[in-house]
Amino acid sequence: MTERPVTKVLVFPAGTEIAFEIHAALKNAKNIELYGATSVPCHAEMVFKRCEEGLPFVGDPALVDALNACIDKYSIDYVYPAHDSVLLELTEKQGLLHAMVVTSRKDTVRICRSKSMTYHWLYDRKAWYLPEWYECPEDVDTFPVFAKPSVGQGAEGAMKADDREALDRVPVLETDYIFCEYLPGQEITVDCFTDRHGKLRYIGQRTRDRIRSGIAVRSHLMPLEESVEKIAKHLNEAFDFNGAWFFQLKEDRNGKYKLLEVAPRIAGTMGLTRNIGVNMPLLTLYNMMGTDVEILSNRTNLLLDRAFVSRFKMTDIKYDKVYVDYDDTLVLQDGKVNTMLLVFLYQAKDDGKKLILLTRHDGNIFEDLKEHNIDLALFDSLILLGKNGRKADYVDGKAIFIDDSFAERKSVWGACQAPVFDLDMVESLLDWRV
Repeated sequence: MTERPVTKVLVFPAGTEIAFEIHAALKNAKNIELYGATSVPCHAEMVFKRCEEGLPFVGDPALVDALNACIDKYSIDYVYPAHDSVLLELTEKQGLLHAMVVTSRKDTVRICRSKSMTYHWLYDRKAWYLPEWYECPEDVDTFPVFAKPSVGQGAEGAMKADDREALDRVPVLETDYIFCEYLPGQEITVDCFTDRHGKLRYIGQRTRDRIRSGIAVRSHLMPLEESVEKIAKHLNEAFDFNGAWFFQLKEDRNGKYKLLEVAPRIAGTMGLTRNIGVNMPLLTLYNMMGTDVEILSNRTNLLLDRAFVSRFKMTDIKYDKVYVDYDDTLVLQDGKVNTMLLVFLYQAKDDGKKLILLTRHDGNIFEDLKEHNIDLALFDSLILLGKNGRKADYVDGKAIFIDDSFAERKSVWGACQAPVFDLDMVESLLDWRV
């Protein structure tokens, strides 16, 4: 069997939640090499090992040339857009780019980018699930009404107007708005996958329990409702999707789902779907490659909840050796292995660092390591000290020292000038880039 050659994928912009989901979905995929590109310094540099900064913003005429320079530099095969406006611009300019854009047909992307165009398109196709909507504030005759930019993402610029006076404050002269009936019920997202033959292969219904900046940060999978399945199938017939897409629904006063929006792209919270076995970014990439796929998903009630995550970049500490304590450090006070520390130790080992276990452990260190399933071979050397031995006497060279004891850290810092780390500081040593 011939092994597939390496496929190089450039994610742009690489600093969005969409980009981070694409990264999480593709970073360990066989024969796929990830690259990122951004217009400004951002969290992408903590995630993408290969990341270009300083590209022009979407809408800048220089963007295509800058992207092509990046594509040529790294021999990129596919550009994966990670923002709605970028998706539309790159889809429209596919013929000018030196790599394929991971996208659906141009008409589908263009129509879905505008809520007004989406509603008109679906109205002409007898969509029964559209909300009552108005394109001019003067036409609104029922309150409350929900005003939102026709072209936008998340909840940017959206507002509820309870009366005519509130409606008059909507900045319609600055932005093209659409006005919809107010939907007070449950809001859901439906993740879908359409294969390269146009067949709808997956429909997954999930909640939007907690929302921050328009992104569902708490969500759980739901049983697929028949009414939702019918809407998904109608949308799949109305548009020409290629790969992953999603739509959002909200219940009206009578408990019936009405459409909020449709997007022919990856959603930032598709990680929930990915973790039951449906890897939307990877499946979509296979679509682009012309590969037929099978889908296998676990039937499980999975919950996703996320908050801000901190990643660190330490540029001024260089080391070749890692000295680490055992008691209350590698194995914690409760007798459990310090898994985060082990992650770092394996990462350091892979980077060619020497690992030294430096301990005053009272018991049989060999048996205790074995009991905790820690292989002694992980360490380049083991230094067992007597009760009165001083750890600072054994730390040398370009090294760092990890120990839960402040007294030990102070001693090593003073005698060796080696950087010292308590357990809560280990996260700053981890390299999350792939």
